[in-house]
Amino acid sequence: MEETSILGLLLVGLNVAASYQGFKDPAFFDRYKFEVDGILVQREFDRLLSSGFLHANWIHLIFNMIALYSFSPTIEQTIGFVGYLVIYFGSLLGGNLLALFFHRMHGDYSAIGASGAVSGIVFSAIILAPFSKIELLFIPFGFTAWIFGLLFVLLSIYGIKSQLGNIGHEAHLGGAITGLLITLFYWPDYLELNPLILLVLLVPTSIFLLLIAKYPQFLLMDNYFQSQKDTFKKQRSNKKKAKQQKVESTVEQELDKLLAKIQKNGMESLTQQELDRLNAISKHKNK
Repeated sequence: MEETSILGLLLVGLNVAASYQGFKDPAFFDRYKFEVDGILVQREFDRLLSSGFLHANWIHLIFNMIALYSFSPTIEQTIGFVGYLVIYFGSLLGGNLLALFFHRMHGDYSAIGASGAVSGIVFSAIILAPFSKIELLFIPFGFTAWIFGLLFVLLSIYGIKSQLGNIGHEAHLGGAITGLLITLFYWPDYLELNPLILLVLLVPTSIFLLLIAKYPQFLLMDNYFQSQKDTFKKQRSNKKKAKQQKVESTVEQELDKLLAKIQKNGMESLTQQELDRLNAISKHKNK
């Protein structure tokens, strides 16, 4: 008998109903979508959850619902109804909060879709069965679950950095990591079973988020590390120029003193050391 998920079916139904209402009622869609100004300025915090039940079109909805229901039986039967709901809504909220953090200065930024929640469910399933096979539509081969998870994390990071496509990569990454962490919080035994896999999934995300927290300009640069290298070269060049200008200024002052002495007392008033210095300065000027 094929595994089923009662909560998975209910959530699919809720997503379909809400999305359909959004398709036919633009006012409903605009009121409940994720929108930065709506959340931060108008304080409509319900958008952080309601936006996860709206979709751009039927294709967007169908793909998300296929992914959701495909992984729901594993979660529901392994950790139960409450755990499943905590992961689903926690991942939805975590994904949207990360998106809000990244776009907090973009008042007109908006997004919709259950991808954050679905990503959390998928990553929870990966933690529960890291060596199972994950198969994707239109791809003729499967992935080992933890390898799929790593590729997902790296692609999400790349997507955030490069603003790849009209896709909410921030919500994907935030939802995935939230789902993973909630699973470990409620069922810490899985941390002991595959600690290396957890590190592989968490370390790239942690480094990326810490880098952004410390260097926000990282997101604005096409090649951050090359930019840092160029900045260092420019600073070093500027220091070198400043040092050269200081030397030249000192030489000019020295030359002025020697010429003043010659003008006042004649060339014979110069000592041998001063004559040598005058000749050296003259040669340098003539280069």
